[in-house]
Amino acid sequence: MFDKDKFIKEVSTQGYSIVRNALSPEFIQKAKKELEIAIEKETEYHKGKNYSDFGMVLLCSLYDKIFCELFDIPLVSDPFNAVLGDGCIVYAYTSSSMPPEGSNYSKRIHVDSPRIIPNYITNMGATILLDDFTAENGATWFLPNSQNRETPPSEKEFYDNATRLIEKAGTIWFFNARIWHAGGNNLSSKWRHAITINMVRPWMKQRIDIPKAMAGMKLEEISNTAKQKLGFFTQIPENYDEYYVSFENRKYKQKTE
Repeated sequence: MFDKDKFIKEVSTQGYSIVRNALSPEFIQKAKKELEIAIEKETEYHKGKNYSDFGMVLLCSLYDKIFCELFDIPLVSDPFNAVLGDGCIVYAYTSSSMPPEGSNYSKRIHVDSPRIIPNYITNMGATILLDDFTAENGATWFLPNSQNRETPPSEKEFYDNATRLIEKAGTIWFFNARIWHAGGNNLSSKWRHAITINMVRPWMKQRIDIPKAMAGMKLEEISNTAKQKLGFFTQIPENYDEYYVSFENRKYKQKTE
């Protein structure tokens, strides 16, 4: 059961909260299978190019509908809603997979949001574990209570004080996107799979225009909850004709922040 008050307090103070057993084993296995297919397709797309983010899927919702069904799970959507409001939408929706005996872009010490507004969270992140996170396979490092600092910590300060996300598959690490964190090195012989979602207030722009990117998909198979989270109800009219359509046919249907 989701404890909203406890969650908000933890995010407000330490900058993160952990929700365990959020996903069923069946969902995890299906998502891993489809994520592996997506990684293969995106690797082929980047073939021959100078590309350092090996293992990253730029927009998971472009692939199997299971990545849309994720938003129908209360322990995924409710925590985001608790901090950002029911109208929050996806800014970015990527894989956080780590290749065998390697690392990628996530290894650097970084934040997932460039802006700080005092006492106001603009971006919330969630790393969704599809495999167990261990020290061997590159579990994420993060610096608790660092969400309000503007300058990055030195490597020594970071690793002397950071916590490691050693957790089981099905766990979700929710975090203020201003918290400083870094991926580890995967020393194992297997992929370590995860998904990261970055959510924002509905008046903010997405990194990619997700509704346009998904235009060729079978949208009738996606729930209204998922469509709302993916930004389908915050589309801006492109011309006069779209602006003056009847209310039920408007692209912008957002009712809450």
